[in-house]
Amino acid sequence: MFNLSSGEIVVLLIIGLVVLGPEKLPDAMRKFGRVYNEIRRVAGGIQRDVTSTFSEPVNEIRKTADEAKRIFTGLDPTQEHPKQPTTSDPDDPPFVPYEAPPATDPTNAPDNGAAQ
Repeated sequence: MFNLSSGEIVVLLIIGLVVLGPEKLPDAMRKFGRVYNEIRRVAGGIQRDVTSTFSEPVNEIRKTADEAKRIFTGLDPTQEHPKQPTTSDPDDPPFVPYEAPPATDPTNAPDNGAAQ
C-alpha cells in the first residue's frame, strides 16, 4: 500500500523513537498495525462488492458482443478460424464482379465529318 523499502522503514522507526520515546513506540506501532489491517480489510470488502456487482452485467455485455461477432463474421466463438464458405448451390447464379465497359478503339471510332 505504501511501497516503502526497508531503509525507509528504518528511518521512520528512528524518527518515531525520537518523537514518541521508547515507552510509547511499541504501543503506537500496534495501533498503526491494527488501523492498517482494518483499512486493508475494508478496501478488500469494497473491491469484492464492486467486482460482484459489475461481473453479471459485464458478462452479459460480453455474451452479446460474442453473439454479434458470430453473426456478422460467421465466426463460431469456440473456433479459432472463421467458417469456410461452402460450395455454392447449383441454382445460385455465379458471382460476376463489376467490370468497367471496354474502352472504345480510336481506329473504329466513327468519323464525324472531318474528312469529306
